[in-house]
Amino acid sequence: MEEKKFQPYIPADKVVPEFTVFSVILGALLAVLFGGANAYLGLRVGMTVSASIPAAVISMGVIRFIFKRDSILENNMVQTIGSAGESLAAGAIFTMPALFMWAAEGLCDVPSMVEIGLIALCGGVLGIMMMIPLRSALIVKEHGTLGYPEGKACAEVLMAGEEGGAKASTVFWGLGIAAIYKFVADGLKLFPSEVDYTIDAYKGSGFGVDVLPALAGVGYICGPRISSYMFAGSTIAWFVLMPMIALFGSDLVIYPATMSVAELWADGGTWNLWSKFIRYIGAGALAAGGIISLIKSLPMIVRTFVAAFKDYGKGSAGVLRTEQDISMKVVLVVCLAIAVFMWLFPSIPVSFIGALIVLIFGFFFATVSSRMVGLIGSSNNPVSGMAIATLLIATIILKATGSTGASGMVGAIAIGSVICIIAAIAGDTSQDLKTGFLLGATPKKQQYGELIGVCVSAVAIGAILYLLNAAWGFGSEELGAPQAMMMKMVIEGVMGGEMPWALVFTGVFIAVAIEILGLPVLPVAIGIYLPIHLNAGIMLGGLVRLFVEKRKYASEKEKNDSIQSGILYTSGMIAGEGVVGILLAVFAVLNINTDISGIISLGNIGGLAFFAVLLASIIFFCNKGKKAAKN
Repeated sequence: MEEKKFQPYIPADKVVPEFTVFSVILGALLAVLFGGANAYLGLRVGMTVSASIPAAVISMGVIRFIFKRDSILENNMVQTIGSAGESLAAGAIFTMPALFMWAAEGLCDVPSMVEIGLIALCGGVLGIMMMIPLRSALIVKEHGTLGYPEGKACAEVLMAGEEGGAKASTVFWGLGIAAIYKFVADGLKLFPSEVDYTIDAYKGSGFGVDVLPALAGVGYICGPRISSYMFAGSTIAWFVLMPMIALFGSDLVIYPATMSVAELWADGGTWNLWSKFIRYIGAGALAAGGIISLIKSLPMIVRTFVAAFKDYGKGSAGVLRTEQDISMKVVLVVCLAIAVFMWLFPSIPVSFIGALIVLIFGFFFATVSSRMVGLIGSSNNPVSGMAIATLLIATIILKATGSTGASGMVGAIAIGSVICIIAAIAGDTSQDLKTGFLLGATPKKQQYGELIGVCVSAVAIGAILYLLNAAWGFGSEELGAPQAMMMKMVIEGVMGGEMPWALVFTGVFIAVAIEILGLPVLPVAIGIYLPIHLNAGIMLGGLVRLFVEKRKYASEKEKNDSIQSGILYTSGMIAGEGVVGILLAVFAVLNINTDISGIISLGNIGGLAFFAVLLASIIFFCNKGKKAAKN
């Protein structure tokens, strides 16, 4: 079997420091830091920065170079704990601000910090627990199928730091170049990080690219196949669906829009059409894709559960260190206990039916999220799309069972918050366990580390949301909270009977058609849901990987070394952008302005030129790997 063939960096029979007091304290501090920074960033621009690789880089710097400790698994434990803060924050900020907005409208009371913390804690713990039974199926048995780009990149960064020499040099070249690039683009704003063009001759369509290092890095690591599926989804959305909406609906007011399509186009162009219509279609495609993926994975999931029950019933005696997980019995007891707690505890507005919804759809989206990040990485994991699908179903069920009005809306957002956090944490846990699988970490200890990171972050997230709401208010110009605004709109639409079901079912049947054609549904559905600009950046990274793979080489070793050098370099690129992304978020909180675009700006042409040079730099470092193989 494949898991018997694979040999991790640290052999299973070797024990090195891993779950230490030092790693727990440093990891907990990073969890709070990344959680706070990403909460602000997500509320400001609607997306967060993956923290696994930045946490690994910081950990390596502190542990290896300051405190002179040399355990790679201790480094890995720090990033495992630290990255949990970002994932929990991502799940919380996409939903919970809706409660504050309803409170401002007088529909409900302002949620207490206890309520926010408990909802976040329940979602975080459930996300970890629901991922544990899937580890063997997704991380081990599908090791050659699911790449987990950020998990792999994180392992490469840590191994390069451990080995030093040329490998470490390649990683840190990528980190440094991407960090400078990111600061010039999004800090100094010398050129826009998003190049955008509207095609006037083909009304409704547009094109652009996010010229960012992390996207090129993810595209290279994922490869051309997955990148092309995502780009195909964006092509359907931006060159088929949006032009058709503009052509046939020009003079119509289509809900959820409040003005005609022609007026939307005149007011905001392609972005108005995308935000008002395509996101609902994408959410429908994601939901259908998730269901299809779960049905197809069900036999393997069942086999995994059966095997897990048999194995965990025997205990961990005789089980290799690298195969030990938290007991399945503990997983089941904790999941049921949390469901009962959510139902009975008065501070959490979740009914008995709501608790059942959380368990059923929580496991569903934990499975979907864990598989999805294996394909495209955590940074591109459309957690908000899964949350929208959850809110649609949960709100319909609550409304049908008599939970209507303000209480029904609050209950729906509480359910959506828990499941959104489950999806985010399950994806993060999958990436971390993949890193651990490659390095030879102990899964059980990593799972304990994830639980610590979630607990620390849950305590902090309530205070962070209160602080940000007090400073600017959610829904304001400073904190637009775009994802939470959409969740609020979805729930109000369903409760008020004005949900654009035609758009949602359009996405559902597009996903069904893709499945009939034999193509992987989820990557295409993600491409429909996410802007073409993001997928274009990933696609270009995938094309660089294709170019590197198709070149002529003197030997297979020369080819592998060339590709591997590119993976090391792009891993560093992802890390560099992540670290500077966190830094810029801190600058924003401290009101430090580094924008010089008013003095000098290179415009879209400058952005494309810089991105072309960045892509060429990947080929340059691939060539260095090729030359090293020759020597």
